[in-house]
Amino acid sequence: MKTAVQALRSIVFIVVMYVGMLLYALVFFPLTLINRENAFRAVHAYTAFVRWAARVIVGLKSEIRGKVPEGEVIIASKHQSFFDIILIVSAVPRPKFIMKKQLVWAPIVGYFAKAIGCIPVDRGKRGAAVKQMLADVQAGRAQPGQLIIFPQGTRVAPGAHLPYKIGTGVLYKETGQTVVPAATNVGVFWKRHGLMRWPGTAVVEFLPPIEPGLEMQDFMKRLETVVEENSNRLMAEAGFQVPPAPDAPRAGEG
Repeated sequence: MKTAVQALRSIVFIVVMYVGMLLYALVFFPLTLINRENAFRAVHAYTAFVRWAARVIVGLKSEIRGKVPEGEVIIASKHQSFFDIILIVSAVPRPKFIMKKQLVWAPIVGYFAKAIGCIPVDRGKRGAAVKQMLADVQAGRAQPGQLIIFPQGTRVAPGAHLPYKIGTGVLYKETGQTVVPAATNVGVFWKRHGLMRWPGTAVVEFLPPIEPGLEMQDFMKRLETVVEENSNRLMAEAGFQVPPAPDAPRAGEG
């Protein structure tokens, strides 16, 4: 019975979330045409609305922990579902992504993504896109912002193990920027697939920054270690039993 009620609440929440997206878009679309800064107000207002709706309708609270990044930095985050995007975007002042070129044509999402400075690129051309973005900032043609990337390249279910892609390290070396790792447990409550949204407390935690200067291999090892260990800690805090890594010895072994 409880599961059926939670399923109904989840469906109501999903409907409210997308209807809200449409309404916020209608309100902010003309305002964004007047001043691009209103696009940031739009995404912040909408993500705050989604967090509120999740808490009220399905009992899913949310927290931001750690020092929120500002300025021109890279945020390298664990990615478990759409909700970690919502939390990060709601927290940082000027969020932006490198996005698939096809998303430019997505209704609402494409328009506001371009307005806040997201960069549409073909696969394999991200390095060139970031260099152009940095040049625009330095030349005064664009405002500094927080570039959000997902080192594993996709949503990863809690407990699943997926290698970190070298692209994050390439950006770290080429841009010379500080990287702020971020851990999360949102996948415990909001799966990467399916309709169910479960009550609890979803957390995104910004971790101590990794300053420029590390060798690529050292950077990648440090990034993966801090993000995975802290995400596991947050998931365990939420009551999820984190399985050992594939190469980790089992109890009584080794």
